Amino acid sequence: MKVIEGVVRTYAWGSRTAIASLRGKPVPSPHPEAELWFGAHSAGPACVVEDDGTTIGADLLSVIESDRTAALGAPTVERFSGRLPFLLKVLAADEPLSLQAHPSSDQAGEGFARENAQGLALDARDRNYRDPWHKPELVVALTEFDALAGFRDPAVTVELLRELQVSELDPFLGMLVGQPDSHGLRALFTTWLTLPEATIQRVTPAVLSAAVRVLESGESGFGDELRTLLELGEMYPNDPGVLGSLLLNRVRLQPGEGLYLPAGNLHAYLDGTGVEIMANSDNVLRGGLTSKHIDVPELLRVLDFTPVDVPDLIPAIRTVGAERIYLTPAPEFRLSRVELDGTGMTQPSSISFDMPGPQILAVLSGTIEVRPAGGAPLAVTAGRAAWLTDADPDVVVRAASARAVFFRALVPIHG
Repeated sequence: MKVIEGVVRTYAWGSRTAIASLRGKPVPSPHPEAELWFGAHSAGPACVVEDDGTTIGADLLSVIESDRTAALGAPTVERFSGRLPFLLKVLAADEPLSLQAHPSSDQAGEGFARENAQGLALDARDRNYRDPWHKPELVVALTEFDALAGFRDPAVTVELLRELQVSELDPFLGMLVGQPDSHGLRALFTTWLTLPEATIQRVTPAVLSAAVRVLESGESGFGDELRTLLELGEMYPNDPGVLGSLLLNRVRLQPGEGLYLPAGNLHAYLDGTGVEIMANSDNVLRGGLTSKHIDVPELLRVLDFTPVDVPDLIPAIRTVGAERIYLTPAPEFRLSRVELDGTGMTQPSSISFDMPGPQILAVLSGTIEVRPAGGAPLAVTAGRAAWLTDADPDVVVRAASARAVFFRALVPIHG
């Protein structure tokens, strides 16, 4: 049982306030801070914290590797090749991320083996598969959180495109009107993704101008969708992903709501702060809104064009006392939110956890004390996390402040 310090990732789309505030650092931060990683990913393993609060050279990856069975438990070692199978993050987006999707387990395994056989280096720019694992994701909003996720019902998309009244869209609109299903979505998205640049330069400005006109009329039923279109068009001129965004569900999460993204789901986070947990994989197929490598044939092989309604992407929640558990089919992780009241007046002041398998308790506000059976408590402040191993005894977690909120990540095969 140890306190760990998350690793800050400074991507250009990040926030200068959200993660810095969480960690009690000066605001604004010198650089955009996009993600705070709590895990054992080789690119940024969390650091172990000494009893005096300073970090030491040891990191969570090396701690796990020193005794995998004690750290992870035999079932996790066997099923997930001796790895901590999840990565827990705080994600803070001030600008949209790229359109992207992740492969299934079978697709990842096949793609990884294929690119190895081709002799592609693991860090090659045109590499799609950097490991043989899939990457389901769950994000839970801490603030209002906006995203694009999954292909919208084609009939609704036809309404949106007709509302724009852009003659340059007529040939494309016909593709979806004639086949308002997954096949029509595949055909239209493929066409847009492979348009000649000259055609994109002609069609996209006309669509953006129409969006401005419709919004100014005040009569649109697609206000959020059109505002997102204009934002993306300004940031990524002549990127086919701007047109592609018109085919996707526009999602707005309120704090505490979750969004689960299975294999093949095309998505992009737009704005907001959330807690994200994912399978510990680097496999990403991009579809636009980026300067990074896009492999169109491979992306099309991975994408699931089945229309999806937003409620189907919102995980059910099971409440057990102070714990709200977000239910997903992912075998690598289970995520829950726990809020404790140090006074015990409105919420429980403590909660007990059984200790099979590895767990991470990431504190978002206040301070918690984690007390193992027969042991001394471990204090964990906001912006840090507790690392609990399979070999640790059961624990009681109590609020050491008036209010404490933390997220609990574990491997569900132990529970």
